[in-house]
Amino acid sequence: MATGRAGGSGDVYGEDLAHVHDAGFLFLADAAAAELVRLLARRPEPARVVELGCGSGALAARLTAAGHEVLGVDASPAMIALARRRAPAAELRVGSFLDVEIPPCDAVCAIGEVLGYGADGGNGPDALAVVLARAAAALRPGGIVLLDLAGPGRVPGGRSSRRDAGPDWAVIVDARESGRRLRRQITLFRERDGCYRRTEEVHELTLHRRADVLTALRGLGLTAVSRRAYPGAPTLPGHRVYRARRPGPPAGRPTRARRPARRPDRAGSE
Repeated sequence: MATGRAGGSGDVYGEDLAHVHDAGFLFLADAAAAELVRLLARRPEPARVVELGCGSGALAARLTAAGHEVLGVDASPAMIALARRRAPAAELRVGSFLDVEIPPCDAVCAIGEVLGYGADGGNGPDALAVVLARAAAALRPGGIVLLDLAGPGRVPGGRSSRRDAGPDWAVIVDARESGRRLRRQITLFRERDGCYRRTEEVHELTLHRRADVLTALRGLGLTAVSRRAYPGAPTLPGHRVYRARRPGPPAGRPTRARRPARRPDRAGSE
């Protein structure tokens, strides 16, 4: 099954695929949510989080349950409908990560390879740097960027075919990797009223090299690291997790004043 969600406009993650993704493929969102809740727990007060490509609201639900404020954006109206049911305390909008306004916040996240999707044709290799710059500009001191991306080698051998099924659905994903592009041909069957409905979607992704992403993040004044997976999540070929931070104490945390050096009362005294 495709592990990402589209972030630009276009006919992606319609009603049936949104249902299937929500029913069987939330492992990245669940693992990322646990990681982000852990990171934000270090703060002195609740955080404001912006999620680009929020999908069906799994991460937003975890964050709001932990007391944080969430703004979630996704290109799929079907995903947003599911998210509003799962995370009613979050602010959720249909929109594109390419042009949505990112307000001042304490964290920006994009889970499920979302920033690689090119549903509207405007998300080419150079667009990632622009999105990251907007995210970095919105971060308060101590703020966090957490995202994952597909990179070269996402489809070992260049071609793959996978089949998965649940109680009321089945899906076939044929993937092809060529250069810096990944194409997923998705055919799914969903049971409705005793009959199975067939739906097809094609998802195109840009593959981003690890070194390029780290260079972009660090060039924005952020400290950045990369890992192969979120804690507790499976390691996927060519998949990388990135975590970056704006220097400085988190908002609301008082800066500890430095004590002046103690002068001895006289030479040699302690």
